[in-house]
Amino acid sequence: MLIALLSYISGVYFPWWTIAIVGFLVILLLPQPPVSAFLSGFIAVFLLWTVLAALINTANGGILAGRIGLLLGIGKSPVALALITGVIGGLVTGLAALSAAYLRQTPIQK
Repeated sequence: MLIALLSYISGVYFPWWTIAIVGFLVILLLPQPPVSAFLSGFIAVFLLWTVLAALINTANGGILAGRIGLLLGIGKSPVALALITGVIGGLVTGLAALSAAYLRQTPIQK
C-alpha cells in the first residue's frame, strides 16, 4: 500500500520513472526477502497503473486507448492497453524493489 500511495503522489509531481525510486526506497527502509520485495513493488504499481489507465480511458470515452491500441497492434482493446501499462509499471517498480532487497543482503567488506 505504501509503494502504491507514494508512487501515485510522486507521479503527480515528478516523471513516471520515480516509481522505481519509490519502490527502491520503500524496500530499502522496510526490508523484505527478495521475492516478497519484487511482488510488493510489482503488484502495487501494476494495480495502480491499471486502475489509472482504466479511469483515463473512461474519462476520454476510449478514444485515446483505441488510437494507441492501433499503433501498438493490439486493436482497439482498452483492457489490453491498461494491462500492458500495468505490467510495464509493475516490472519497473518490482525490479527496483528487488534491487533494494539484494542491496540489503550484500555484506559490507572491511
